[in-house]
Amino acid sequence: MFHEIAVLGCGAIGSSVGADLTDAGHKVTLIDQWPDHVDVMKRQGLYIKMPDLDFKITVNARHLHEIYSIQPQFDLVLLAAKSYDSEWLTHFIKPYLKPNGILVGLQNSMNDEVIAPIIGYQNEIGCVIELSAELIEPGYVVRNTTRTTTWFSPGELHGLMTPRLKALENLFQCCATTKMTSNIWGAKWSKLISNTMTQGSIGMLGVRSFEAGQLPGFYELAFELGKETYDVGRALGMEIEPIFGLTQDDFLGTSSDVINKLLHTLLKHLGKNSRNAVVQDHAKGRKTEVAYLNGLVVQKGALVSIPTPFNKAVTMINELIEQGQLKTSPSNLLRVRDYL
Repeated sequence: MFHEIAVLGCGAIGSSVGADLTDAGHKVTLIDQWPDHVDVMKRQGLYIKMPDLDFKITVNARHLHEIYSIQPQFDLVLLAAKSYDSEWLTHFIKPYLKPNGILVGLQNSMNDEVIAPIIGYQNEIGCVIELSAELIEPGYVVRNTTRTTTWFSPGELHGLMTPRLKALENLFQCCATTKMTSNIWGAKWSKLISNTMTQGSIGMLGVRSFEAGQLPGFYELAFELGKETYDVGRALGMEIEPIFGLTQDDFLGTSSDVINKLLHTLLKHLGKNSRNAVVQDHAKGRKTEVAYLNGLVVQKGALVSIPTPFNKAVTMINELIEQGQLKTSPSNLLRVRDYL
């Protein structure tokens, strides 16, 4: 069904998935906007270092401009770019998706709200993923989660279980433990709860995920961030979906029980050596996705009249770091307190 596959956006996540699919024998084109990364992949292939496996693989890598000349037609596009690149990259790849082709966003946030109107609702499938990795240098990825401990959950936007969704579930088995869902919006909001608890909050501290958990006040902050996100989601009508391999039984109890279960499960999955995406972005002086995570909760909260002061504070501090007015530091935990 998926004879021609593109991975669009080959940072740590896209490179990991592209390498796995290529290793499994699929015909995959890796497309990225970082020239040095593409050049190294063309010359040397991709080197992926995992806790249980190191491998180097030859891949079909392409610069963005090359797509205009080769005019490919893809059955499946896996969008693995940052949230803020979703809109223009969807417009870019649309002419190269077959009429019955599918685009799947392997991203954080609720980007399907932006992607689907561009590509067509019938041409998109949503997906929640948990894959921890870091692009160390061009052509070299350190992946913290193995193929077994990586987790994917694809779902149709309309909630039906379709043959193409089952085919996608089967395809992803070479990359991750995969289970399709009939509640993709609820699953993505559950991931947003986890992301708002950890991405911006740890990102502003500039430490590894394990180290953040040792800092006084971190868990309390993470819980408040998650509770705000949970409350906003419920007000929007979201049915919170178990993710990361959790079950409905794991989600029994109060909202506080659900939030704590998500937080502890995510931190356990990430392990001691992982640096989350926002920490990596701040370290490299790049734009982060915090506005699409904590900032999104602030925007959605305003629509349903739910206060989100903790998410607003974390969004603001990360914006100041991006602007060079603050530095990443554990002392930023105190700045949240001061802001409140």
